[in-house]
Amino acid sequence: MKSSKRETMSPRQFRQWRKSLGLKQKEAAELLGLKKRMIQYYEKGERDGKPITIPKYVRLACYAVGKGVHDYDGEKVDAAKAA
Repeated sequence: MKSSKRETMSPRQFRQWRKSLGLKQKEAAELLGLKKRMIQYYEKGERDGKPITIPKYVRLACYAVGKGVHDYDGEKVDAAKAA
């Protein structure tokens, strides 16, 4: 069943997620498969002066990384902790 309220992650929540894991922007980018610049845009909430929304796949990846999942090959979970 679809929710009538659109689920979002605010720039503040995104930064809080990263900081709660003790990650630098570059480390978060590597874990999420993004460029560091995208992490900066998401934390700022805008890109080139235009509002930017954190996509659902990034929000889901944040959740997975927060739970210790760092990769998934379709069969097994790689829950090895990052060094």
